[in-house]
Amino acid sequence: MSDPREPAELLLAAGDGDRSAWDALESRFGPRMWAVARACGLSPADAADAVQGSWLRLLQQLESIRDPARVGAWLMTTVRHESLLLLRKERPGISSFEVVDDPDPASAVLEADGRRLLWKTVSTLQEPCRTLLQLVAIDLGSQQMASRLGVPIGSVGPTRARCLEKLRTLISTQEMAQ
Repeated sequence: MSDPREPAELLLAAGDGDRSAWDALESRFGPRMWAVARACGLSPADAADAVQGSWLRLLQQLESIRDPARVGAWLMTTVRHESLLLLRKERPGISSFEVVDDPDPASAVLEADGRRLLWKTVSTLQEPCRTLLQLVAIDLGSQQMASRLGVPIGSVGPTRARCLEKLRTLISTQEMAQ
């Protein structure tokens, strides 16, 4: 179940050392941060660096966030900035305008809405499915997934298949209800 606290409350609690608040922030904003980094054209490894760098910036600037209620927007802006820094190191001379080439804003909005609905559905799954599908989305290898989930490597594939089937069933049920 997701944490019902508002982003500003989570940020304050995280600043006071509440690990569950950090987890709630990551759960709430992490998938979107990954989507922003990947939309900038980063590889999975570079996207991981951009997302991790953004969390580090939040930790470093925790006391100076002007509008804690908008921490999600702050994180998205920061991950985009981190992504651009990585891209500029990789491809000197790249401009911000070259990063995302999506000429159809309506298409981008529909795609973003679809991703939001997908992650909302994923968040309704029980563990370990919820975490496993987040790890699949960031393209971790089976060894890393097994380590993060605390399961044998041989169980990752079958568990992933069961979780994906549960997700397909939930999505089908939602589509039929519309």
